[in-house]
Amino acid sequence: MNFSELNIISPILNAIKDAGYEEPTEIQQKSIPIVLAGEDIIGCAQTGTGKTASFAIPILQNLTNKASNSKKIRTLILTPTRELAVQINDNFKLYGKNLPLKHLAIFGGVNQKPQISTIKNGVDILIATPGRLLDLIAQGHIKLNQIEILVLDEADRMLDMGFVNDIKKVLKFVPEDRQTLFFSATMPKPIRKFSHTVLRRPKEVNVTPVSSTAETVEQFVYHVDKENKVELLIQLLKENPNDRTLIFTRTKHGANRLARNLEKVGIPAAAIHGDKSQNARQRALNEFKEEKLKVLIATDIAARGIDIDMLPFVINFELPNVPETYVHRIGRTGRAGREGKAISFCAPDEKGDLMNIEKLIGTYVHILKTPKMEKKASTSSASNHSKPNNPTDKKKFFKKKNDRGRRR
Repeated sequence: MNFSELNIISPILNAIKDAGYEEPTEIQQKSIPIVLAGEDIIGCAQTGTGKTASFAIPILQNLTNKASNSKKIRTLILTPTRELAVQINDNFKLYGKNLPLKHLAIFGGVNQKPQISTIKNGVDILIATPGRLLDLIAQGHIKLNQIEILVLDEADRMLDMGFVNDIKKVLKFVPEDRQTLFFSATMPKPIRKFSHTVLRRPKEVNVTPVSSTAETVEQFVYHVDKENKVELLIQLLKENPNDRTLIFTRTKHGANRLARNLEKVGIPAAAIHGDKSQNARQRALNEFKEEKLKVLIATDIAARGIDIDMLPFVINFELPNVPETYVHRIGRTGRAGREGKAISFCAPDEKGDLMNIEKLIGTYVHILKTPKMEKKASTSSASNHSKPNNPTDKKKFFKKKNDRGRRR
């Protein structure tokens, strides 16, 4: 199937072609017709499968077909992070470049005056983080009484991050007669239950099993003592200095500390998290995307919105204690059908987290033999939940593709 078979208007088709896309992904094939028909939808697909285009393309078309001279906001897209808001805005710019529709991303951490000025001049599509949106509503700069389409993107993360009350507040400002779209990489039962309170007879699209990981991503784990993690990371990065690597930590302080440790041994790295200014975060992201910077360290919240096709490695310096977060993390690699590797460092006190992750994704994570370091590291090959399947040494891991872990 190609995009022309989805009854997309020529200005958008031409923009899609200029962007180099020929065939829609599975989530796009199934979702675009539903959204074009004006129906509510719950779209669940893993990160990197094209969810943003699944709603951006039909929204642009529906707004174009239903012309309006009003300067009021017609579509609202709520998203959890600043980075993801910027990414979504970029998608609307890409697919809507041949259309007269105006779009804007608003978020906290930056001066609100330029955002307010643009809104006053008229915006058709507003992409917003909940906090900044409610601030501007309270100040009287934004009215949502003419919203035709409401989108909750990364709905699970927004609710997990404590935005549920903010979302309920926003719902009071938008018309009940609207089209509502839920898109997310995972859809746990509490999130699904909440979705049915705000959607009307939604069509559901699941293109992959809930909480699955992409087949193009090879998953590996090193069992290593906490105090030896930095040394192991340095070894891996020094052996692959030309490959971009995204590293996840649990905390903002941990990200800063790790960046300093890498800088001390001559490995340039930047940390992004909620305490960084928007300009600093965007500058680090741009340098990483342009390959001027090879190592980026991020917390889970800050990493949402990192959309890079060619990202070879994701490293979980610390395992997340929420299994679904692991799916989001490793979804940064292996995107658009490309291969990627996800490496996790598992300390003895993180074994329970690894067990929960393996239970969620339905597969064992392949154990790698931990290289010798100055301090004896715990290989933990006797772990009672993950048995090594021909453990591979570090050099072989980077030179050759290993077998996938055993399926349960």
